[in-house]
This record gives sequence, structure tokens and C-alpha cells, in this order.
Amino acid sequence: MFILVANLGSTSFKYRLFDMTDERLLARGGVERIGSDKSRSFVQVGEQRAENEQRVADHAEAVRICLDHLVELGCLQTPDDLAGIGFKAVHAEGVTGVHRIDERVLEAMESYADVAPAHNPPYVAAMRLLAERLPAIPLVAAFETGFHETIPPALRHYAVPKEWADQFGIKRWGFHGASHRYIAERAAALLQNPKAKIISCHLGGSSSLCAIEAGKSVANSLGMSPQSGLPHNNRVGDFDPFALPAIMRATRKPLEEILEDLASRSGLLGLSGSSNDLRDIEAAAKKGDARAQLALDVFVASVRQYLGAYLLLLNGADAIVFTGGIGENSATIRAAVCDRLDWFGIALDPACNLAASGETPIHDRTSRVQIWTMPTNEELIVARQTREWLLRSSQSTG
Repeated sequence: MFILVANLGSTSFKYRLFDMTDERLLARGGVERIGSDKSRSFVQVGEQRAENEQRVADHAEAVRICLDHLVELGCLQTPDDLAGIGFKAVHAEGVTGVHRIDERVLEAMESYADVAPAHNPPYVAAMRLLAERLPAIPLVAAFETGFHETIPPALRHYAVPKEWADQFGIKRWGFHGASHRYIAERAAALLQNPKAKIISCHLGGSSSLCAIEAGKSVANSLGMSPQSGLPHNNRVGDFDPFALPAIMRATRKPLEEILEDLASRSGLLGLSGSSNDLRDIEAAAKKGDARAQLALDVFVASVRQYLGAYLLLLNGADAIVFTGGIGENSATIRAAVCDRLDWFGIALDPACNLAASGETPIHDRTSRVQIWTMPTNEELIVARQTREWLLRSSQSTG
């Protein structure tokens, strides 16, 4: 069974092709600058990479071009070999889990375009086009919120009128489900303990912590929207909504513009005043930039706040896992997060931390809690979820 996992942007389409008989990654590629006269398609199979520049009108044409590339390179015999396309969808009103993409799902995603403004609008536009133009290929949405359905009510509800949750879905949904699910499965395998207590630290352009026990999510730092929780690269994180009237009076900006500021000009970018890339911020902080240092300090303090809460919630942890672009690559952030946690039995090995690359332990030999860096594999999780949906669908119609 061949499954394509798609990552959509407003003018981009990237994919990974899996052979799900053995979960092998066969190829990766995509198309950039869709709609431009200088669209660029690329495909990589093993060490071989090919690129081509041509006009690509829309996402449907981009998919056709990518399928043609895969046939030419022998990854597929014909485009019909593709069993389906899986999407790491974010949020939808009243919809979670894994679903065939149809008008009901698209309308539910559209309803939450203002809740997930960076994700839902480009995804809905591209999904709708693909569903219309490529009706023979099943399109499957695996929502990030699905992994967090096991979070207990006490950790999902806000202290607002309960009717808001019951009638309008206003609750802590949690996100980064594919990443945290992968970490849960992989870390438990490495620890040889299916009941392991794991704190997954997905730190990157968008960041969250997840408390995991026996493979299930029991808490996630993200709430109703992907703008909440930890500070993100340009999104605010946790924020007091009663500050909004004060900001509106002071700036004379309408609510919509303030929300745009919070969604795209806040987080590490807003604090540092210079960049939303942690590498730039770390470099500036080393040169004495006070705002850059503040951005790092606020980010680390927020990670440690959730880490401490989840250690209490789980009654300890077997492992802390750092993943995502920042989690995997920033020894500085990992060291700051793990600083002075000896009371919890958490001790980082400084040398291992500095040398860490890929999947590797970085804890000191005296540490009761294992600490790992671990590349996540969200695409593989989505491919597995898509395969399971396709198999269930064929059984129900067979």
C-alpha cells in the first residue's frame, strides 16, 4: 500500500511517499511557488535529487506533477498505485480523529479558520481543490487533536460556563498530536516499557509539552487554539484575554488587528524585536542583546513551568524527550530547561548534550530520569493513520 503524506501551504505542496507494507520512506518532494511563473518542483529518492522549474497553476496540478515524477523514478508503476493522500490536519469544529475529507469536514475546518488562522485557510483551499480535481484518490485528514482525546476532563475544561464546552467545544483540545504520538511510541520502545511516563517537549516554530502515560496523552500545553501554551516563534502563547480592552484603547487598533498581532507578531519575534528564529536570537543574546536574552528567558521559564506541572501530574517521569527544530538542535535551551532539577532526579550530561545529534540519550549516569533528543516523524504517524482508515473503510464496504 502506497500512501502520500502531504504538507500544504498557500503556495506550496510537500510530500513523503511511504510503502506501508514495511513503512519504508520511498521518496520526498514537492512544489514551491505554486501559481508563479517560476514554480519549482523537486523530488528526492535516496541520495538522488531532481529539480525542475515550470509554471504550476494550482495544488491539483502540483500533485499530478509529483505523481508523474514518482512514476518516472520507478517509485510507482502508475499514479493509480497510490492508495490515498494523508494530511496532518490541525483543527475543526466538532471534528477530531481521522476522517475522509468531504464537504462536512471542510466546512468544519472553515468554521475554525479564525481559531487556527495560520493552518486552516490554506489547507481548506488546497483540500477542496484536490477533492474536486482528483476524486479517485481518497483524501484523509488526521487531526492533531485526536491524540489528546484521552486527556481527563479536569485537564481539558476551562473555568468558564460548562455550556461553552458542551455546546460550543470551548476546551483545551491540544495539538502536535502526530509528533507526541510518535514520541510516545518510540520512547516506550527504547525504554522497553509500554507503561512509561514520558514528557514530550516538542520545541520548534510551534511548541508544546505533552504528559504521556502508558502511550496516552494526559495533558498538553496547547489549549483551544495553536496560539496558546508556550511562546511560539511568532505566536503569543498563554495570554490574559482581559488585556485586550486595554491594548485596544492604547493602540486604537480594532480587535481583528490585535489578534493578528498576537498570532503573527508576538512570541519570540515580539519579545526579541529582531527575529522569530531561535538561532538568530541565541546569537544576538551571546552578543549582549538584552531583548534577545529576554526572549530566551521567557521561553525557558514557560517550558520549565509546564515541565514541573507534568512531573507533578505524572508523579515523576521515566523520560524527558526533546524533539522539534529547537528541541533537537539547541543545546543551550535543553541545558537551561534541565538546570537545577536534581531534586527531581533529573541530571543532564553537559558533554552529551553539546554533542547530541539525532536520537540519543543525553542524561548523566546519575540521573533517575532518562533525557533524550529524538527526531519526530509526524509523516509516518499520519501514514499509519491513513492506512488504518483505508483498511477500515474497505472492510466496511467489502
